[in-house]
Amino acid sequence: MKKYVSFFKMRFQVGLQYRSASIAALTTQFLWGIMEIAAYRAIYLSSGKEPPMEFSALVSYIWLKEAFLAMFNTWIATDGDIFSVIMNGDVAYELCRPISLYRMWFAKSVGGRCATAALKCVPIISVAALLPRPYRISAPESITAFCFFLLTLFLGLLVTVSFCMLVYAITLFTISPQGLRALLTGAVEFLSGAIIPFPFIPQPVRGVLEMLPFGSMQNVALRVYSGSLAGGEALRAVWLQIFWIAALVLVGRAVCRRAEQRMVVQGG
Repeated sequence: MKKYVSFFKMRFQVGLQYRSASIAALTTQFLWGIMEIAAYRAIYLSSGKEPPMEFSALVSYIWLKEAFLAMFNTWIATDGDIFSVIMNGDVAYELCRPISLYRMWFAKSVGGRCATAALKCVPIISVAALLPRPYRISAPESITAFCFFLLTLFLGLLVTVSFCMLVYAITLFTISPQGLRALLTGAVEFLSGAIIPFPFIPQPVRGVLEMLPFGSMQNVALRVYSGSLAGGEALRAVWLQIFWIAALVLVGRAVCRRAEQRMVVQGG
């Protein structure tokens, strides 16, 4: 286990070195968050129906989504270094190491995501907390709710990484990952609630999406913090997150092990 913790630490430290790139991306995320909030505010003001989420909860959802974007995005398919290793044949060197390929890539992915999120979440949340209403992020209802949010945030990260690990394992069977990445770009963003929060999606479609692994990614943590998901529903969502972590890891490891046995490295 120590060696995989070392891989996590190394990837985390490498991710912290890209401070300039992270700071440059903050401006884009701030502007995008403000524009998204302004668009929803116009909808709220013009609609005569009762909204599915309180506006303050929606604002918190949007700011948290921007703050932890690096943790839950799959459109970069997450770690370009892993795709490069697969495509240029360097995965053969990885297989020579007396370690599990799956566990090593898993630790690296978690470390890279945590490092990028650590650089961005503090400034985004800090500035969002200083904005005037209605653009200001709200504080959690209680310490207990905040701790529960941290738990679901961690579990959501593991679900996301487990899903992406399955993508890496499938890529070992293909010539190019471009098809998978193109499919993930739009599909997972919608299915995980990154484009439209789940409360705005009508039933029974929402019920189906909540049961899928994508609904256990950022959707749960962001709704727990905003107060849109609480009580028994939140507990069921946590158990569903744990289920999908176990299921995706088991399937991903099986596919990766199968790929290691049948792998053909082209080039020379």
